[in-house]
Amino acid sequence: MKCEELLTMLNEYVDGTVDPAVCEEFEKHLAGCNPCQVVVDNIRQTITLYKDGQPYAMPVKFREQMHDALRKKWKEKFPKK
Repeated sequence: MKCEELLTMLNEYVDGTVDPAVCEEFEKHLAGCNPCQVVVDNIRQTITLYKDGQPYAMPVKFREQMHDALRKKWKEKFPKK
């Protein structure tokens, strides 16, 4: 299995709906491919956080940078007349 094939079936794998035979190939690929391991782990963590329904406090610096970026985009899209 190649990374591209793994990525196309990623949703089914994470949901547990992929064919068991394909699942074995998936697991073999993951065992030897760190970039794909990182992608799958990030998706699992995101799903876990989402399902828990608990808010996640963003670091102050990140929140400030995000707000600045959003304000800039807003001003670009809606300049004062």
